[in-house]
Amino acid sequence: MGSKTAAMAACLAALLAQGGAVRAADVSVIASTAMREVLEELVPMFERASGHKVTLSFLSGAVLPVKVKEGAQADLVVTTPQTIDDLVKAGRVEAGTRIDFVRSGAGVAVRAGTRKPDIATPDAFKNALLAAKTVGYSQGPSGVHFMTVLARLGIADQIKAKGVVPPLGQRVGALIAKGEAEIGVQQITELLLIPGIDFVGPLPKELQANIVYATATPSNAKERQAAAALVKFLSSEPALPVIKKMGLEPG
Repeated sequence: MGSKTAAMAACLAALLAQGGAVRAADVSVIASTAMREVLEELVPMFERASGHKVTLSFLSGAVLPVKVKEGAQADLVVTTPQTIDDLVKAGRVEAGTRIDFVRSGAGVAVRAGTRKPDIATPDAFKNALLAAKTVGYSQGPSGVHFMTVLARLGIADQIKAKGVVPPLGQRVGALIAKGEAEIGVQQITELLLIPGIDFVGPLPKELQANIVYATATPSNAKERQAAAALVKFLSSEPALPVIKKMGLEPG
């Protein structure tokens, strides 16, 4: 074991030991699809250190609250604060349990090997969108933000007319890779690992999104202590390199 790996393991063990000895538990997590890449890398780290088993279920931002309101069992939800507030009002998430996890920005991608447009300024980004034959964007939080950006740039009608939108839960990058969208906008974390595309860069800072994802405890949670240990791990020092690698910022 290398010194870095050993240090991480020691840090994790110390972190988890703070809660005292607990039995190994099966923890169920329902999360927004935008959190897939980061959780799929962080959760195995947590499992190795804690002995707990975590089952991840990913749902689109529109489907997740519906399933939770219908009574889907989970020990933890990971979604936007707005969704958490809605679920608290519905009695499905416990008030006061929200903890911000990460902040996500939106970025731009094109098909691998094609020319990367200039998107450094709002005007340059506007011109890149107008020049493209097709523009991909999502139905999720980044798509909602993109609509406000288009309105601000005064090109909403032109871009909607050539917009390509994937089904809920599917990635814009997949459309770009197949050539169905010439340029696309989605959360950076949802673009970086898609094969067949090139990441151009984040939206200009004047137009950037600040999409927050948080954890919260469902009212029907069963493994509360183990889920609390997972939440603590997600904001720990060993988790930060993975969060950064996925194009996210700690919450």
